[in-house]
Amino acid sequence: MSAQFDSRLRQVRWLALAVGILGIGACFAGWLLGNRTFFSAYLFGYLFWLGLALGCLEVLMLHYLTGGRWGYPVRRFLEAGTRTIPWMALLFIPLVFGLRELYPWARPEEVAHNEVLQQKHLYMNPTGFILRTAIFFLIWIVTVHFLRKWSWQQDQTPAPEPTIRLRTLSGPGIVLYPVTATFVYIDWIMSLEADWYSTIFPVIILIGQILTTIAFAILVLAFFQKETSISEVTTVKPLHHLGNLMLAFVMFWTYVSFSQWLIIWSGNLPHEIEWYVHRSSGAWKWIVIFLALFHFFIPFFILLFRTAKMSLRPLSLLAVMVFSAHVVNVYWLVTPSFEKRGIHLHWMHFAAPIGVGGLWIALFLWQLKKAPLLPQQDPGLQFSVLHEHAH
Repeated sequence: MSAQFDSRLRQVRWLALAVGILGIGACFAGWLLGNRTFFSAYLFGYLFWLGLALGCLEVLMLHYLTGGRWGYPVRRFLEAGTRTIPWMALLFIPLVFGLRELYPWARPEEVAHNEVLQQKHLYMNPTGFILRTAIFFLIWIVTVHFLRKWSWQQDQTPAPEPTIRLRTLSGPGIVLYPVTATFVYIDWIMSLEADWYSTIFPVIILIGQILTTIAFAILVLAFFQKETSISEVTTVKPLHHLGNLMLAFVMFWTYVSFSQWLIIWSGNLPHEIEWYVHRSSGAWKWIVIFLALFHFFIPFFILLFRTAKMSLRPLSLLAVMVFSAHVVNVYWLVTPSFEKRGIHLHWMHFAAPIGVGGLWIALFLWQLKKAPLLPQQDPGLQFSVLHEHAH
């Protein structure tokens, strides 16, 4: 990495940190002044950026397990993203103080008059919620620790043992993560409403995380591609594969999202339908139209063309579209639980995700600086480069 680019990166890191501190500080000031929007806005911003970190973990383990030339140019970005998870555990702490504001099961007076909440109380209660959250964060952090340890070992030796260990951990890890995340998103999002329930809902969240991570990896690759030696492996073939992955998960996300809506609506399930009613009535219907266009139709049809996936510039534009649309999607999943009569944008709805995002990006760039931008001794990378030059 050139000294000029390193200096530029340092400036971006400090700028992101300053933006993060200002954004979070403004939200905390609003909370101290009695503004009750803080917790719902912070939950929205936190869920998006934690979802990106966890998506990096999912995609990283997928690459360790399956290989593929698409993963080598972006692997260090994914690894740096996973290493923000311990810090995101600390950023979860403010939400602990807002359980009563966020969740109906945390309000005893509401539980006393709601039979559904009473039936769930043995599971959904503040103590159980905090304990499960701590356990799941511990599992994720331990997984990240060993992935980081063996990745650094691989940089020191051409022997295949570290790569074998990474693959051995990723096998059960890629199964264990969806299991833990299912409980997490039942706790954190689904329980925002007393009667809401869907078995496919956590799957929608997980697929959205993977899609956002692929878009983010493409954007970071575009930022680094011309300035560093990473351009050596950023050839047409990996870009084409990344574009195909983005297309696949755009379709998969749309399929599971539409399946949930179709099953609930055609089954005429009253409690579940209510969740959709206040997310599609009034001004919220424009959010639905926005998501249909920019989270599916436009990226889907453009990604059908091979030329759109052969160059970094058009692929980056599509990545910006998908990434931005998913921010709106997380807002749509969370905020209507508190604003059922329509969209009431508050400055915290912007400050919270920008603040958490600024801190996340600063942490990401800090972690990224700790290792070379390409795996140094990975046998798969060596084979990939040789194969590319041979053709």
